[in-house]
Order: sequence, then structure tokens, then C-alpha cells
Amino acid sequence: MGEPLVGVILGSTSDEAAMEPCMAELERLGIGYDFIVASAHRAPGKVAEWAGSAEGRGLEAIIAAAGKAAALPGVVASHTALPVIGVPMKTSDLGGLDSLLSIVQMPPGVPVACVAINGARNAALLAAQIVAAAHPEVKAAFHALKEEMARA
Repeated sequence: MGEPLVGVILGSTSDEAAMEPCMAELERLGIGYDFIVASAHRAPGKVAEWAGSAEGRGLEAIIAAAGKAAALPGVVASHTALPVIGVPMKTSDLGGLDSLLSIVQMPPGVPVACVAINGARNAALLAAQIVAAAHPEVKAAFHALKEEMARA
């Protein structure tokens, strides 16, 4: 894998296991990624600095996973012009519906794409499609994956 093209940010270390399929898919497609754990509520300055500098560091898309109030994807999107993909985490309280609704209800001007609850793999695939527009090697890997899925 080369330089990171995708940023992956989690609101809590407790989300790491659910997000493993995301990192595995990025690695499978040969996409380098930058990984950080930073809460929008507990470390807002760290989130703002990381998101605000993402484009300058060469990132082309960001995946942000969060549960409960799930403010992280929107906060990240408010600090960057890069596309942000939100992954709502399943929660013990409302099964992830709280996370899903928090992510899809962004105000006008702060777009955040959203995948299914615990949709880590699809987040990676969507990021790959975004990155593939400018990287032929990622596009080729994505096409190969689609062909493999069609044969299964």
C-alpha cells in the first residue's frame, strides 16, 4: 500500500472491532489509510485538527464511525471539503438507530454519506469508488472485486 488516500476516524476504541472489515477491505484493495481514534465530544480540537489537515496530507475521502449521538461524521465534514462517509455504530440502547438518525440528519451545507448500521465494509467500498476516479490501480482492483463477487 502506498500513501494514505482514505482517512478512518473512530469516535471510540470500542468501535474498532466493528470497523475491522473496513480496514481489511481497504487493505485488500491496496488503499493506504490514515487511522485515528478521536471523539467529537471528548477531543474536539484533535478532531478539528485531523479533519482540517486531511486534504493537505493527501487524503481523498474520510470514513467516520460513531455511535449514540454520532456527531463525529458531521463534525469531521464541517472541517473539510473532502467527502465524508458516516458509519453508524450499533448501540446497546437503540440498536444503532440513534447513530443512524444522527448521521443522516445533517444540516444543509454539511453533506455526509451514510452506510448501514455497522456497515464498515460498504464504507470502505464507497471510499474506494471515490478514490478510483483518480487512481486507475484502485479502479482495476475494484473491478476485479466486482467480478469476484459476481462469480460467488
